[in-house]
Amino acid sequence: MSGERPESGDQRGILHPGEQARHRSLDRMPVGPALSGFADRYWVVRWDLRGRPAYRAEVLSFPCVNVTFERSDLRTGGFVNGVCTTKYVRELSGEGETFGIRFVPGGFGAFTGMDVGALRDDSAPLAEVLPAAAGLAERVLAEPSDERRRVVIEEFFAGRGRADDPHFALVARVVAAMADDPELTRVDQVTDRFGVPVRTVQRLFRRYVGAGPKWVLCRFRLQDAADRLARGEGLDLADLAADLGYFDQAHFTREFTAQIGMAPSEYARAAASGQPAAR
Repeated sequence: MSGERPESGDQRGILHPGEQARHRSLDRMPVGPALSGFADRYWVVRWDLRGRPAYRAEVLSFPCVNVTFERSDLRTGGFVNGVCTTKYVRELSGEGETFGIRFVPGGFGAFTGMDVGALRDDSAPLAEVLPAAAGLAERVLAEPSDERRRVVIEEFFAGRGRADDPHFALVARVVAAMADDPELTRVDQVTDRFGVPVRTVQRLFRRYVGAGPKWVLCRFRLQDAADRLARGEGLDLADLAADLGYFDQAHFTREFTAQIGMAPSEYARAAASGQPAAR
């Protein structure tokens, strides 16, 4: 199976990445002009576990909406998946595949005009959210190659996006600062930097992102923590907590354990051993 090869690229958000790579493949492709500015990648996951035990793939998702075209024992079709505020767990069994579009934070709401807060921690059939997409999943899944699938999707979305949205532009700038600047650890710091009232930021995040700004800040920090621990970095937990802006190591450990399901030290040991984590 292609998932046996080492994976390159950004692994943030993927929990136990080495272990996952032994159970499924992951490929990525850039979006074309139809979705540029609203989405940042196509991603493709495939697995063939026939004759093998099912595997629970765990992800600490980014604060964004994913549109997926899926074929598996669990479900087949097209789906819109809202922001997932808990650890996302997908059981992989038998043989299956998912061809996904990752919209940037706020991108799906800006492109469609939808209040994505309605999809928080939920998913819906694509044609229910976008009636014009009826039959799109069948056309995408019928294509023999990922490149052809991308062409079909780009042709469908071409010309359907909304005009420039200044609210989305602000949300995009705020989220980028949250992701890139480790000095931003509190919502009041964000609102001071951008000169926007707290209530306004909270309202825009609920509408465009689907989750509040405090949660987004926390999610980025935990993704960074899990990524560094999986790569064998940040093993001094006190220093790691300080680098990520936590008040102290105890606070960091509690938050990490609550979201990932194991303590940071345990997560690091599992990654270093290459053995399946007990969870």
